Amino acid sequence: MLLKLLTIGDATVGKSSLIMSLEDKPFESDNPTTIGIDFKIKTVELNGKKIKLQIWDTAGQERFHTITTSYYRGAMGIMLVYDITQEKTFDNIAKWLRNIQEHANEDVEKMLLGNKCDMDDKRMVSKERGESIARENGIKFMETSAKTNINVETAFMTLAEDILKKYPVSNNTQASTYVDPAQDRNKEKSKCC
Repeated sequence: MLLKLLTIGDATVGKSSLIMSLEDKPFESDNPTTIGIDFKIKTVELNGKKIKLQIWDTAGQERFHTITTSYYRGAMGIMLVYDITQEKTFDNIAKWLRNIQEHANEDVEKMLLGNKCDMDDKRMVSKERGESIARENGIKFMETSAKTNINVETAFMTLAEDILKKYPVSNNTQASTYVDPAQDRNKEKSKCC
């Protein structure tokens, strides 16, 4: 079974680091900025079934917006990530939610992550504010730390479980298959001409 997940949020909130932490790779404070989009595959066992999580890591910079939004469609789950030490990244969650509404499937599962909770001494966004915006938007919320591996696996597994509840699958079925946005655009072009 294959579940397509997407991580979105401003640059430097730790999206790539969260994925590396999920893969049990050591934390790198100077992790290079994602250019465009990248993906990793992590195989997990959930409810007695082997599941491949295809996790797409999107660039947070505005200049990659057009590229990254094309990957929203087909995603079964989206992690919205902000940095608890940077107020602006939290304020931009509303923008990221609008992007989901405009570009993702209507029934996509969402989760809000307040990352870098190991840096409580530099906290600018209270946990209560994160919980509040999640509650207002009907999505789950967790605080995580890629550096100290707090709630990272729990967050991804919870999102995967929620997807499986929504889309129960039999043993040899894929819950989602990856569709190359470039191929989709070519099909759309051929339809219009």
